[in-house]
Amino acid sequence: MTGDRDGVDAEPTAESVLAHKVKAELRKRLRALRRTSTVEACRQRSEKIIAALLARDEIIRAKSVALFWPIEEKREVDLRPLGDALGARGVRLAYPTIDQDSRVMTFRFATHPPALEERGMGFCEPHPDAEEAQTLDVVVVPAIGVDPMGHRIGYGAGYYDRTLPRFCPPAIAIAVAFDYQLVIEVPKGPHDVAVNAVVTDLRVIDVPL
Repeated sequence: MTGDRDGVDAEPTAESVLAHKVKAELRKRLRALRRTSTVEACRQRSEKIIAALLARDEIIRAKSVALFWPIEEKREVDLRPLGDALGARGVRLAYPTIDQDSRVMTFRFATHPPALEERGMGFCEPHPDAEEAQTLDVVVVPAIGVDPMGHRIGYGAGYYDRTLPRFCPPAIAIAVAFDYQLVIEVPKGPHDVAVNAVVTDLRVIDVPL
């Protein structure tokens, strides 16, 4: 398992099979494109995403926010400075964690600065004994690809699609991605969960209700 925090449905219907194939091809292309980005370019783009997030009312009002620790070799959006800024003003920060036996993902609160470790799932997560979040105000979601309607492409394991309905609503889900990861349309499977907003380094999209 290499950082599979995200999702695709596995229903063997014609619609879901087609969606799976199209998303797999998009995932392959977008991951290859993201690998061409330099560390410095990722840092600069991430700073713009963070600035846009900090300006959003949901983030300004939030008392608890779920973030994710970047998988740096995959050139993910780096939200660590956002965690620093939110932690400094007393916002409780949670991060995804996956039970290796049940394969259930949830969010656990971390101290500031967060003490996260790689625990066999390919990304850094809180200790299993850390307090589990029961409610959150905002969940910031990674994406390999995302469209203006809030449908996203993850790594393919379905973790976020299964977990977001537990928190959203009342939490607001915001996908973050570099602008070149924004696509016209992501095929929607029966178990895919859309986010409420999309933030890139060049634009902010509020998904229509």
